[in-house]
Amino acid sequence: MNDLLRTAELTVIGQVTTASNVTLVCEAPREDGTELRVVYKPVRGERPLWDFPDGTLAGREVASYLVSDALGWGVIPETILREGPLGPGMVQRWIEVVEDGEGPDLVDLCPAGQVPDGFREVLRALDPAGHPVSLIHSEDPQLHRIAVLDVLINNADRKGGHALAGQDGHVYGVDHGICLHTEPKLRTVLWGWAGEGVADELLTDITALVKALPGELGERLAEHLTDAEIDALEARGRALLENPVLPLPNSQRPIPWPAF
Repeated sequence: MNDLLRTAELTVIGQVTTASNVTLVCEAPREDGTELRVVYKPVRGERPLWDFPDGTLAGREVASYLVSDALGWGVIPETILREGPLGPGMVQRWIEVVEDGEGPDLVDLCPAGQVPDGFREVLRALDPAGHPVSLIHSEDPQLHRIAVLDVLINNADRKGGHALAGQDGHVYGVDHGICLHTEPKLRTVLWGWAGEGVADELLTDITALVKALPGELGERLAEHLTDAEIDALEARGRALLENPVLPLPNSQRPIPWPAF
């Protein structure tokens, strides 16, 4: 898969118009005659931000994938940095998602307090029509891993639409352009586990990640991050091992806007 992502000629077939940065959908031919579909975010289409250096978002997407891959969790689709139709950018495997069913999405809204089984309430608010609603998310263990990953990579933008239920049965996280800052910036809709412990098997994986950072993993991350950002990632990993509890919101803006 990675070789095809790196070498195949990409043809733009559409654009995700709801994205903050230029986000294109591309296809590339496979040898068997089928098409590989990918998401392509060119560096030149990144919107400048006051707190993240210009031109670094694509690299942060790749670095976030490298962290997920090193943990062995597979929650971020394969992601690389390469040339594309509009110059260098992030290329990520497209995820075919489960079509809308009768039940709620992984992250959803429901009438205030009427939380379905298997879901957690994050907060209560008013919808655009003024009706009281609850922001909820699934208790799926795969989504829980994404919540832990977000703490490690310091995700500043975990919207509800960034958690995908794949047709292959896996839960994926996408859109990691504003992650891995040195300063605390965690903003997420997955606060339902706040204050709860992290499972031992996840801590084992985090231990392996921290041990790998001074070696080859750190060298690969250094292609996309500063030394200070890699040190901050290691510090967050060590902090989670020392106190294996998911943090509580500690800022005035703990949830991204919009939330979906």
